[in-house]
Amino acid sequence: MTNLSPSFRHDPRHQNATLLETSIQPRRRRPHPPPPPQKMPVRVVDTATPSSQASSGQDATAVQPSPPSCSLLTAGRCFAGTQNVSSLQKDEAWKVNVRIHGCDIEQGYLCGTMEALNVPLADTPVVTFWEGEIVDATNYTFFTGKWEASAEDDVRHWSKFPSFTPLLSQIEADGGKSVDLSNYPYIFMRWKEQYFVNVGVDCGLTIAGFYYVCFSCSDGSISGFYYDPNSSPFQKLELKCTNEKQSGFTFSSYELQ
Repeated sequence: MTNLSPSFRHDPRHQNATLLETSIQPRRRRPHPPPPPQKMPVRVVDTATPSSQASSGQDATAVQPSPPSCSLLTAGRCFAGTQNVSSLQKDEAWKVNVRIHGCDIEQGYLCGTMEALNVPLADTPVVTFWEGEIVDATNYTFFTGKWEASAEDDVRHWSKFPSFTPLLSQIEADGGKSVDLSNYPYIFMRWKEQYFVNVGVDCGLTIAGFYYVCFSCSDGSISGFYYDPNSSPFQKLELKCTNEKQSGFTFSSYELQ
């Protein structure tokens, strides 16, 4: 899928089986139209308790300023670009569209949908729903602590962003607990796709991994790298903010409607 959007990518465990199946009989899919933004399921925040757990190794009592609010990172904002899914066998890139459906900077949370437009073996564009963690040293740190990502994997992927380089020594010194990102011109995030919206899980793609994401507050551009131990490494996502901005929501809590 192109650039950023869904973390859809070829799953080497399914590709051969999928090609064999299509050689025997036509694949059939029963696509369901994606739900409208206002009905998109998102996380509910309990205001009586902390809404996000601090990443491992972080002092829960330490409170850091939130990353800067940015008019280009708001609900309803759209992005378009490509995701490079090249392998040793072939060069390939998917066109990708991303839409943000909810954003809560204070809680370090956002969510949205990704659409890949030219995915091989897919009859229609493939859409996924994703949830994101904003690195702010309060809700989330640079260390993932899940999704099969080690601390070494984290540093290796974050270090691919030039904007991360000035922070590296501080991250290595104390795990990033004292880093102040409140006035930093970039916002670092992780995006994890939760499910396919309009295709079945047998579509020959995987969303087992997640994206390391860097967002530029100056122009709204997004770069990212997909991580999945079972997929091609460092699949690069590159997105640009479009002029389109449709409806979304920015409330401090969300419900399944």
